[in-house]
Amino acid sequence: MKTTYTTQGTCARYIDIEIEADKITRVNFVGGCRGNTAGLSALIEGMSTYEVIQKLKGIECRGNTSCPDQLANALESMLMEKAS
Repeated sequence: MKTTYTTQGTCARYIDIEIEADKITRVNFVGGCRGNTAGLSALIEGMSTYEVIQKLKGIECRGNTSCPDQLANALESMLMEKAS
């Protein structure tokens, strides 16, 4: 499953995400702090979507959200879409 998620309230504008069998296979942030988003992407590759959501949901940077929080929101949206 692939998606491009439009972020809200962060420097990153979009997140491209690929998931196979509930494991994250690829994440690419468009915009944002390149080192931080590339590091985050590398760390979560191969992890379960549920584990990533649990670890990243609610992390704040500015405006009550962050790139990690937006990624968690994107993953939740993907799981809801898959369930419907």
